[in-house]
Amino acid sequence: MLSPLSDAKEVVGLYPADQLPQDAAAQVEQCDQNGFIGNVHAPTLSVYIPATGATGCAVLVCPGGGYAGVACAHEGRDVARWLNDNGIAALILKYRLPTAGHRHPAPLQDAQQALRLVRASAAKWGVDPKRVGIMGFSAGGHLAGSAMTHLQPAGPLPSGQLGEQSIRPDFGILIYPVASTTEPFSHFGSRDNLIGQNPPAALSFSLSNELQVTPQTPPAFFAHSLDDGCVPVENSFAFAKAMHRAGVKAEVHLFPEGGHGYGMGAQGTLQARWPAMCIQWLKQGGFTK
Repeated sequence: MLSPLSDAKEVVGLYPADQLPQDAAAQVEQCDQNGFIGNVHAPTLSVYIPATGATGCAVLVCPGGGYAGVACAHEGRDVARWLNDNGIAALILKYRLPTAGHRHPAPLQDAQQALRLVRASAAKWGVDPKRVGIMGFSAGGHLAGSAMTHLQPAGPLPSGQLGEQSIRPDFGILIYPVASTTEPFSHFGSRDNLIGQNPPAALSFSLSNELQVTPQTPPAFFAHSLDDGCVPVENSFAFAKAMHRAGVKAEVHLFPEGGHGYGMGAQGTLQARWPAMCIQWLKQGGFTK
């Protein structure tokens, strides 16, 4: 099936071929009719550049999928088009999957490498390297939150110009995110895929992003529905409260209904308000000049 990312300006591999597992090229990714891609062994960055009105801002987009797949249509391509319509470059991360044998820290390594690559390619893509944010939905929100709170390299530094680039996002956008990998409100399907059903307590603690916030964590925008029966809204509550305690700005929008996994939100629904709210937040923060 045709990838939902086939309309990207270009698709860039995150790593040189000789740094991927020897069998990565032989692995066949799986894409269903909803644009859900599984069995990812070779991570990529799909580049979407605004046709007009570029602001210099860029967002690395991490679609969700429970760390079992990457929802590249409604949490990827559709998001990229919206960002482009608002003058923002969008870079969709198709990250390695724990269910394909790439457990932590592989997805975080991919997010950090993608941030390096965006900054190293800033001139080529018309991006200000000091206005590069990260965005995530559901489990992709956990990955984005991990990049916001884990500011040390999760793997070996790449050589040359890439190794000189910052891995700290300048801001975060977290939409119905998984934050915690500990009791009582984690999304345990995502946690089990990422680090196993009975992970060491220290590992669970370290990947509970609400417990890892520091004053160096970048500011963030949150949107979540109170009736989310998949990822409890307490994930956003706890993360945002930790940011407040650390003196980091967080804007949180809660909707009385909407459930989970709605992406941009269906027209006319309450949760469809978050994209306009987010653009306003980006403007007020000086990220889209």
